[in-house]
Amino acid sequence: MHNKSAIELRDSFLNGEISSVEIVTYFLERIEKLNQKTNAFIAIYKEEALEKAAKLDQKKADGKTLGKLASVPISIKDNIVMKGKITTCSSKFLQNYTSPYDATVITNLENEDAIIIGKTNLDEFAMGSSTETSINGTSLNPWDLNTSPGGSSGGSSAAVSARLTPISLGTDTGGSIRQPAAFTGTYGFKPTYGRVSRYGLVAFASSLDQIGPFANNVEDIALTMEVLGQHCKHDATSLALSKEPYLDELSTSIQGKTIGVPWHFLESMPEKERAVFNKALETYETLGANIQEIKLNKLKYSVPIYYIIASAEASTNLARFDGIRYGLRSTEAKNLDEIYKLSRKEGFGSEVKQRVMLGTFVLSSGFQDAYYKKAQKVRALIVRDMNKAFETCDVIAMPTTQHSAFEVNSIKDPLSMYLQDLYTICANMAGIPAISIPSGLDESGMPLGIQIMGPRKEDARVLRFAHHLEKELELPLSPPNFDKER
Repeated sequence: MHNKSAIELRDSFLNGEISSVEIVTYFLERIEKLNQKTNAFIAIYKEEALEKAAKLDQKKADGKTLGKLASVPISIKDNIVMKGKITTCSSKFLQNYTSPYDATVITNLENEDAIIIGKTNLDEFAMGSSTETSINGTSLNPWDLNTSPGGSSGGSSAAVSARLTPISLGTDTGGSIRQPAAFTGTYGFKPTYGRVSRYGLVAFASSLDQIGPFANNVEDIALTMEVLGQHCKHDATSLALSKEPYLDELSTSIQGKTIGVPWHFLESMPEKERAVFNKALETYETLGANIQEIKLNKLKYSVPIYYIIASAEASTNLARFDGIRYGLRSTEAKNLDEIYKLSRKEGFGSEVKQRVMLGTFVLSSGFQDAYYKKAQKVRALIVRDMNKAFETCDVIAMPTTQHSAFEVNSIKDPLSMYLQDLYTICANMAGIPAISIPSGLDESGMPLGIQIMGPRKEDARVLRFAHHLEKELELPLSPPNFDKER
């Protein structure tokens, strides 16, 4: 059952082939057996999931209309709040924080009869590229348990790759859905900024964050987007767009369409990994698409610009964690000043402290003009270059990462870790939709990903290009040795 897609599971339930309780029980047992290998889940809602499943079985028996995700188990990254549930952001600061409300994406999922089965691990406050900054320990890649599943949504990617849930929600600030998807051989989609509500997401960098789905095929991504892609009155950045029939548009031909590739930006990519990317492009050509070189000269500045802007926004967003209103309060503090200082000292990990310090610095008097304002100007130039590129091509293709998953704890230099987002950051800068899908395997048998990006609001177009490539590539469906006894 674990190799079935979300759509297949839903249809099996609707057709009476299997009950909702049987589906949920199967995945709960699989999580109980295998989660210790990956550390993907940090909370499992067994009783609630079984109760919801029983209600869906009764709802079906009563002949009532069922939702688009009826009986599909879904996991949620633990920086998205659920009413009555602890949301930790994998930080000591929020270990005991219970949310008084549901995020909009949670409401949307439950309205379509999805079954939320648990919360997944992440880098603390979504700051990281390896899930190594989590207080819950590092998540591991089902393809090779010595390697990272990526970050910050590493728990979500590992859960989907290991077939512990068919769909998981993650968040993407600079590549935190797409890089983990590439590392774990899964499909990860970052929608247009504002297409999916951020209400109920614990903010890291507000102008960059976006919630999006992981799955094991494009159709499941499209189905999930039909549920998530709705206007939200609680989110000032939510786009007032009508629902899109993503599934219906997947089959539209891409013959005669143009794919832009910034070859000059890919010069540093290792030759063997580049060959896998080139093969995917050749596949597009057999489908009738044209490959065209485009110039995106400002992309070389994207990593430093991103870390200035993201850190500045993080320092502002995390100012609310002061030991007063919620979260950890130091027992050593004797006055108000010490409550602020000691609570943050004890509650935040080293990566969060580093980024807050950097963000505070670039926003401080005397340095804001030199760093933050200049970074915003360069960001505008990156956006301009990408918009200009879309005047001559329908989508842009790049590798998702320069290489396959690295070994856990193998990257000690922070700058090297930041460069993991080299190819993904530009989509967040421009607020455009982007997906990573598996493109092939490297010499060691580890998955690599190709990234497709489209203009703002053209989410369906991006999914269509990804779907056509997916149908042509012959790739293994799941990690070859994960289910075997270690």
